[in-house]
Amino acid sequence: MLKTQEDLLNVLSQIDIEYTNHEHPAVYTVEEADLHHKGIDGVHSKNLFFKDRKKNLVLVVTLSDKPIKIKEVANKIGHKGLSFGKPDLLTQVLGVIPGAVTPFAVINDETNQVKVILDQEMMDHDLLNFHPIVNTATTTIASRDLVKFMEHCNQEFEIVRL
Repeated sequence: MLKTQEDLLNVLSQIDIEYTNHEHPAVYTVEEADLHHKGIDGVHSKNLFFKDRKKNLVLVVTLSDKPIKIKEVANKIGHKGLSFGKPDLLTQVLGVIPGAVTPFAVINDETNQVKVILDQEMMDHDLLNFHPIVNTATTTIASRDLVKFMEHCNQEFEIVRL
């Protein structure tokens, strides 16, 4: 069964990850989310769900304001033919809708189909912000705790300078 925001926040507490959750209206783009960042410490993210030529799934997590060139990312992470994953695949595998994509969604990837790429530049910051499975809130955690969460979920991830 897919995990909810409440389930996610309970898991964070159970594994001793401190977080702050900020509720806001639903947002579907980085630009919309930017309107609700006032008073939230830390950097914000964009999360890109890809499928490669061999049907491998990849979630790229980087800074919200960082320009991304898909071919360059593909070369840096060793995945040829990256294209955006379809919304139904996103929902099926990670249990989120477009606009709510987040590294926290790996909690729903029970068969570990998705490889997560965390941008080194983002991970160099102390505090990170992500949607907590839904696009009506933003959750702040420490960057070291994102690694702890990935490890707790037995999630394959790599930190790469994009």
